[in-house]
Amino acid sequence: MLSKFIKVMENRFVPFASKLGSQRHLLAIRDGFISIMPLAIIGSLAILINNFPINYYQQYMVGVFGAEWTTFSNYIYSGTFSIMSLLIVFSISYNLAESYNNDPLLAALISFSSFIITIIQSGPQGFTIPFKWLDASGLLVAVIVSLLATEIYVKMMDLIEIRKNTNQGTMTPILNRYFSALIPTILIFIIFSLMRIIFAFLGIENIFQEIYRLIQLPLLGLANNLFTALVIVFIGHFFWFLGLHGTNILEPVIQTLYLPALQENIQAVSNNLAVPNIFTKPFFDSFVYMGGSGTTISLLIVIYLFSNSKRKKDLMKLSSTQSVFNINEPILYGLPIVMSPIYLIPFILTPLVLTLSSYFAILTGLVPKTIAMVPWGTPPIISGFLITGSISGSLLQIFNIFIGILIYFPFVKIAERIKD
Repeated sequence: MLSKFIKVMENRFVPFASKLGSQRHLLAIRDGFISIMPLAIIGSLAILINNFPINYYQQYMVGVFGAEWTTFSNYIYSGTFSIMSLLIVFSISYNLAESYNNDPLLAALISFSSFIITIIQSGPQGFTIPFKWLDASGLLVAVIVSLLATEIYVKMMDLIEIRKNTNQGTMTPILNRYFSALIPTILIFIIFSLMRIIFAFLGIENIFQEIYRLIQLPLLGLANNLFTALVIVFIGHFFWFLGLHGTNILEPVIQTLYLPALQENIQAVSNNLAVPNIFTKPFFDSFVYMGGSGTTISLLIVIYLFSNSKRKKDLMKLSSTQSVFNINEPILYGLPIVMSPIYLIPFILTPLVLTLSSYFAILTGLVPKTIAMVPWGTPPIISGFLITGSISGSLLQIFNIFIGILIYFPFVKIAERIKD
């Protein structure tokens, strides 16, 4: 049955996925994220060092290095994850311009400046760059700016006739090339500056906050039920597939809906009452997002055991430590899952299925409802026991990981047939 499914997918889905995956702009986005993969791995290690979820470790580090011991890793994090949007706008633009056989460095520099024009804020002390929007929170704007600025640049350069050996050879070829780009560069900067003015006229001072508001507002009024849980899981993972930080985007919604639900459960236990809520924040963190969004710990296991790709296996080895502690950006951006049609289905389907399996396991009484909050980096198996107070919580995690392996397996084998 499995081989039949793989064959059907190869005949019907793989050609479409291959065509979609080779689309110029999607390819530039994918390669842009792959390009920053080494920085993502280093940044994720810095996160893990500072947030290792063992109290003794935290106390030991404070005792040896002092209360400010996290500063060292914070510097590394600030130079990697905290500027991810800056890195991406440069990287995507570079790859897209290169695909047009145009000057990739100049295109990337123009896109970088255009992004700064887009995000810069005015205040009492003059113009400032809001650092909080330079991390994964600003990826949507970064992707749009990089594609738009590069397309304008490439089209304008195609219209300009570059005169070689002008001024009787007094101007070097590199200066000739860059001076010919003055008009496209000026035009691009004018466009993005006008966009800022138009947004301000419409009352939008911060495009990032407006995007988040438009996404979050419809979800904040939803009730705490199975349908809402599935909607939030689907939307969050679809954003991740687009290269956006789905967890950060939906965090206010998750906090609003599911932290109070956990508090109600804790109070009920304290008063010897029936625990009311199935869906809480630790429900998702521990039963659905094992290894990070998409339950990529299952994907890691599949690739490590069954893949024939040395590149993928090496990536899994580099990412395995972080993945155990639910940090999976190296996998999302390095494999990549971002903008990969082959992995779209299992990446979204797996957490949806695990939301259902966990819901029914708790609804039928096989697993207790969650009654505790644990650090988000607590490894699977351990976290399942801690949030339920029962070994059945750990068994549910093992079961869910196995389900994830079954879902990811055929798609990993299909991906073996495609050069990705």
